[in-house]
Amino acid sequence: MNCLMRCVSLVIVFAATSAIAQIQKPKNYHRFDERLIHFGFMMGGNTADFRAYQKLDAFETYGLKSVTNKSSAGGQVGIVTTLKVGTPVVRLRFIPTLSFQERILNYTFMNPDTTSTADYFNQERVNSTNLDFPLMWQFRTTRHNNFATYVLVGGQYSLDLQSQEDASQDFIDPYIKIKRHDFQAQLGGGVEFFAPYFKFGMEIKYSHGLINSFIQDGTPVSSPIEKLYNKVWWFSIIFEG
Repeated sequence: MNCLMRCVSLVIVFAATSAIAQIQKPKNYHRFDERLIHFGFMMGGNTADFRAYQKLDAFETYGLKSVTNKSSAGGQVGIVTTLKVGTPVVRLRFIPTLSFQERILNYTFMNPDTTSTADYFNQERVNSTNLDFPLMWQFRTTRHNNFATYVLVGGQYSLDLQSQEDASQDFIDPYIKIKRHDFQAQLGGGVEFFAPYFKFGMEIKYSHGLINSFIQDGTPVSSPIEKLYNKVWWFSIIFEG
């Protein structure tokens, strides 16, 4: 018991010493929260994916055993605008972004050759170059010296500049068509570090499509599919002044 009490006492002393040291630490960029609006830039990476739904009769009608989605790496850059709403802990953030994404669909078909038991595999890659317009509510903790954390909730509109929605299909070598316009819900969080003249942040968020982005055009690769929803994980580094 005496040993336990000594350990507890040491922990309390260490915590109190750390707290005092933190209290006495000078704040960088201490007037940041006084300003109504801030600008900056963002850069980062992403992993894009689909939530895929195949038709209920896909096996009986098309011989499809399964369609699985695989994420692929991409990147993004954007311009940051943050507006203080009432108090320093509530902000509205708008980051017009140029993003590059790739999604992969893997098909497993029953082999049309009845003399073989081996499955037949096919892979389709769907690439996108997007203009993204996310509008997010940012709820931040009160600043502790030069550090703060926050959560994000909101949504975004995406315009796929690479979409072949209106292009003629190549029935010899067909491809997956997705819609040019998409709307996504977003949820995320991050940490912020205050330097003497700017704020540096790291952020992670998740996007999920609210509408079916798939275009059914009757090709062998599209016929077994019912719906496709975009999914994206984003990691970003943000600088604000």
